[in-house]
Amino acid sequence: MPGPPVSIGCAVVITPGATGVPDSGTIVFVPPPFILANGMPLATSNSICMMINSLTGVPYPLAIGPLASTGVSVAGRSLVRLLDRIPTPPGILTILGPPAAPFINDGWPP
Repeated sequence: MPGPPVSIGCAVVITPGATGVPDSGTIVFVPPPFILANGMPLATSNSICMMINSLTGVPYPLAIGPLASTGVSVAGRSLVRLLDRIPTPPGILTILGPPAAPFINDGWPP
């Protein structure tokens, strides 16, 4: 899904989650090297999300899967954008936002 890039603090949901029901979380770490927009590092595949298990409330880390933007990459890792649906075991990770830089738009397909 083409759209603006996201950064640390972006809300995400994975369906199904660790116990079968959707789990929600936040992007908490972007590995270097990274590019900045509005002073924030733009999320790429392998960025870390801190997820919360919907049934137990237990937090767990989750690395974003490799299939995001096909046109923009940083050190071989795909850029993550608003409303991307990224295959990430155990399910599909949906990027909810907010975008880091709404004035930037990556129009490449997922």
